[in-house]
Amino acid sequence: MPDDIHSSDDVGKIPTNLRLLMVLEELCRAGVPTTPTEVNSILKLPKPTVHRLFHTLESEGFVQRDIDGRSFSPGARLRRLSMDVLSSLRIRTARLAVLNALAEEIGETCNIATPDREAMIYLDRVETKWPLRIQLPVGTKVPFHCTASGKMYLSSFRPAHLRTYLAATKLRQLTPDTITDPVLLDEELMMIAERGYATDNEEFMEGMVAVALPIRDTHDRLLATLSIHAPTQRISLAELTAHVPLIADSAQRLMVLLGDDEDS
Repeated sequence: MPDDIHSSDDVGKIPTNLRLLMVLEELCRAGVPTTPTEVNSILKLPKPTVHRLFHTLESEGFVQRDIDGRSFSPGARLRRLSMDVLSSLRIRTARLAVLNALAEEIGETCNIATPDREAMIYLDRVETKWPLRIQLPVGTKVPFHCTASGKMYLSSFRPAHLRTYLAATKLRQLTPDTITDPVLLDEELMMIAERGYATDNEEFMEGMVAVALPIRDTHDRLLATLSIHAPTQRISLAELTAHVPLIADSAQRLMVLLGDDEDS
């Protein structure tokens, strides 16, 4: 499919077997809940057709209706599909090479996590060689509000969306250091957005600290996070934070890797 299909005079003549895929492409490209009308401003399909396509995608679980009843966001099947794509063998081999190099240099466990609707999910992981380690295997779901990766993700929200989330979410106290005050968490998230990395200072597990940085897509949106975590018996948060430049370099390598794959 040519790159300039959206600017073509024939954009309204998209082949039938491509229409569902292109609706999903535009929905994901928007990055926020989107209405069929907004999607169709790009695709220029007949109005009944685009609404029928959205109905099909919703009934099959690829998209889900947002709280306003008019707009849609990726559904469970589409989110699983995106994770399967990220886990494909060719991408994963190169991605693990980056993780292995970072874990070897820092000497602690490295993770890539992706946001789901209610938690971060560990997509890849390279363990430290130390016998003392914290077990959070691939597939583990961890909360947004008290983990470095989750707070990194929340810091990418638009202010209005973040306010809505904080007002509606119960911030569970998992350790004595978990931030459960929405105002204080909002202040920390603003600081995270400004400095570009997030920390977990024994907020998720007592005796564990972590640092996370964003992995962004080609539209500069947070796609996943790259994080390092370690027991406080071996390293302090300040010592772990000193590795932010190394983590940032690895995150950039992963961004380039994903960008190259999109272009291939």
